Amino acid sequence: MAADKIRVLIVDDIAETRENVRKLLQFESDVDVVGTARSGKEGIQLSGDLDPDVVLMDINMPDIDGITATEEIRRKSPHVQVVILSVQGDQNYMRRAMLAGARDFLTKPPMGDELISAIKRAGDMAHAEREKGAKQKVVSSASGSSVMMPGLSPVANGKIITVYSPKGGAGCTTLAVNLAIALNNEDTRAVLVDANLQFGDVSVFLNEQGKNTILELAPRINDLEPDVVEEILVKHEASGIRVLGAPQRPEMAEKVSSDNFSKVLQMLQRMYSYVIVDTSPILTDVILSTFDVTDIILLVTTQEIPAIKNARLFLDLVHTMGINKDRIVFAMNRHDKRIGITPERISENLKHEIAATIPLDEKVAITAVNRGIPFMLDNKSQPIARGIFSLAEAVRARLSVLETVEDAPVVKR
Repeated sequence: MAADKIRVLIVDDIAETRENVRKLLQFESDVDVVGTARSGKEGIQLSGDLDPDVVLMDINMPDIDGITATEEIRRKSPHVQVVILSVQGDQNYMRRAMLAGARDFLTKPPMGDELISAIKRAGDMAHAEREKGAKQKVVSSASGSSVMMPGLSPVANGKIITVYSPKGGAGCTTLAVNLAIALNNEDTRAVLVDANLQFGDVSVFLNEQGKNTILELAPRINDLEPDVVEEILVKHEASGIRVLGAPQRPEMAEKVSSDNFSKVLQMLQRMYSYVIVDTSPILTDVILSTFDVTDIILLVTTQEIPAIKNARLFLDLVHTMGINKDRIVFAMNRHDKRIGITPERISENLKHEIAATIPLDEKVAITAVNRGIPFMLDNKSQPIARGIFSLAEAVRARLSVLETVEDAPVVKR
């Protein structure tokens, strides 16, 4: 259907580039190039006039650069997704582009398949954002007003994403920290919560240890207003995410009940678009209560046989617990192509598709941990960071599918 086509606006000051991209995309039946612009200023204007789903944006232009134009387009139309194209693969450019709200960053000239895949991922996200916006308008019109929290923008229905592996050492904290950064932007704010109450490391990964923890919230969650909760949360300045760390001493974990912990998550769900929860392998009462309120469980495995075996056991347990397997996003961390145990073989064996793979890069990952600076902040051009972006897209896509299913009318027979 024409209405389902991805509407694309091309912004580039070089006429030959605009034409080459337009010709490439004309062979895609589900993509429609609705316009081209020769400058950042014209791109901003046409984005407002044409309301595209995706803007392909050159980063270097004579009047307004692509990053500034991206910020302006996203400010006016948050549902529009921007894919940045640049002849320079510089990490600083990539970081600035992502902070400006760009959905993807490709080095010119991009491979045809790479460009088309990026456009389709961005287009799917744009369509999902449009649907979400339309639903929020309907809810707001029906109620006559939107719910506002002091100092905060309203969140219609934040999502809780729990990162879990039944095998220790799978890299859950690395994924949780960097996924939170990938999901966080001005329109979809994210908060990162450490549910490994005895030996959690989220604060260490962000170099924020020694500050407020779950102990400042959980025991009195029934008496706190959202603005007070916001003040208690630690703001990670470099990324903009909020952080709720584990107690600083293991013996303090018993002061946090499972009931209060789940209430904290539900409070944060009303304040933030994404609540990312890091966990321990042991299924404590706190982690089980987290599963009860979570929207998606991000199940992490590696290529090691014990990790795969435990993933199988957990998937069996999920069935016993009555958790819908559609709420499990299966990911492989530290993927090494030299090892014959492929994601495809594991997916087939466990009867559950691996939705994203994060490549092995011990140097980048370990250096990031030891510095307390997540690699999503200063190594976005690395394959490991690309893997996190793919993981974020897989999470968003699954949430969109689940929302569609939940909103579908029930047909009585």
